[in-house]
Amino acid sequence: MASFQHIRPRYKLILFYNIKRDKQDQYYRYMLSSFVPDIQKLGVYMHMVWHVAYGDYPMRKIEFVTESADILRRLFLSDQWDDLENKLRQYVDDYERKVVDYRTGFQL
Repeated sequence: MASFQHIRPRYKLILFYNIKRDKQDQYYRYMLSSFVPDIQKLGVYMHMVWHVAYGDYPMRKIEFVTESADILRRLFLSDQWDDLENKLRQYVDDYERKVVDYRTGFQL
């Protein structure tokens, strides 16, 4: 299996949200045991996790990277993505996602 260090990133999938206070333990278990490993098996790799402490933004920002738009297209059309995203929404509020061209550093 490839890893972020072995690909040439071209796109970022950015997720923004706030973790529900009463769901923090379940959230962390889910992210580490299911969400991140499953999305990486589909060719989309965790790159950065940000805690946003200032401004009117959700507190959590996670960046995933991938080499091609086709990988993202297949991801978003898959039932597995629907399941992963729907379960994530049980643990978070103010959820948003977007895809941007890859650049180093912080991107909104």
